Order: sequence, then structure tokens, then C-alpha cells
Amino acid sequence: MWELITHPSNIVFSISLCLMFFFGLFEMVLVLIGGSSHSVLDQFLPGDTGHQTDLAIDADQSVFMKVLDWMYWGRVPLFVWLIIFLTVYSLTGFIIQGLMLHYISMTFNAWVIAPACLFLCMPLVRISTQLIARILPQDETTAIYSDELIGRTAVIVLGHAKPNSPAQAKVYDQFGQLHYVMVEPEQDETFKQGQSVVLTQKTQIGFQANPTA
Repeated sequence: MWELITHPSNIVFSISLCLMFFFGLFEMVLVLIGGSSHSVLDQFLPGDTGHQTDLAIDADQSVFMKVLDWMYWGRVPLFVWLIIFLTVYSLTGFIIQGLMLHYISMTFNAWVIAPACLFLCMPLVRISTQLIARILPQDETTAIYSDELIGRTAVIVLGHAKPNSPAQAKVYDQFGQLHYVMVEPEQDETFKQGQSVVLTQKTQIGFQANPTA
């Protein structure tokens, strides 16, 4: 087992496993001291900075955001999602490489297996996150349905939002809990990163919104 972990072709998976343990330990420390990984990570995300960042966001990034949403990004705490992703990704790589080493005494090159496992692990990450989201404890007083976010102000944090091409935004509910949602304009316009918008109605993958006055 140790030979498999330290094999040069598995360096990416070994690093992922170490990061998973680090994030897990960090989350445990935060829980013990009464903190939250949400608040720690939130400060690194762009918010309403008073100006709009002019980033060139094309269709490729829109596809990227849809893939993240399909993998249940934002449905569980970000640290939890990262731990799930790193765990599934590293285990997928180790299992494949272990089988190769056992049956034919060789392994895939790191440059081949690392990106291949990135795609192979996506369905497993989605399934795992779905299961974790269902069993995570929720306080009935702060549990909220997505429809209750309608009318609240959100801030675009990643990408440019266009009709049928949503971007990720953050919004706080009435209990002060942070949510990450996909947002697209209700009218024929573009929302830029850092822009504040008002959520107006639910869509299949997120919300439509109008710019704040």
C-alpha cells in the first residue's frame, strides 16, 4: 500500500489525499473553537467591492460553472465539498493504479491518469455529495427552501451572467446563512462579477434576477 502511495505516477493522488486530511483537520479545529469554514473561505471570494472586475468570460466558463453545479457545488459547505472531491479523486486514482500494478505490474503515466480520473470521478463526486447533503444535520429554525431567496440581493462572485448563461452568486437568507446560487438576467443584459442583483424567480438550475436600483 505504501509503495502505491509513494509511486511517482501517483504523486497527484498522494497530494490530493494529503490535502483532504489537511482540510478535514482544519474543519475539525474550526468546529472545536466554534468557528466556521464558511466564514473563512468567504473572505477570499469577490464580493461587492464598489467596482466591477472586467473579466472576459466566454461560453467555456459557463460550461464549467454548469459542471460545478451538476456536481452539487454550493449544496454543502465548501470545505465539505472539497473533502469529498479530493477523497473520491484520490481513491479513484489509487484503485485504478493499484489494479494495474496488481495484474500487469505497471501503472499509467501520471500525465495520463491524473486528468482521466478527474473526469471519471465526477459522477461519484455528485452521488457522494447528494448523500452527504441529505445526512448533514440541519436546524429546523434555519432550514430554508430556495424559493424563499426570491427578493433577496445577491452578488455575482464568479463569471459574467447572460440570458441562458448563468454565473455563480452569493446570497444571504433571512437567518444570515450564506448560499451560493446560479443567476442569470431576467432581461437581455449582462451581470458582471461584483455586481449586486435582486433574485426575481426560480429557474431549473438557479434564479433569474434584475440589477439593483
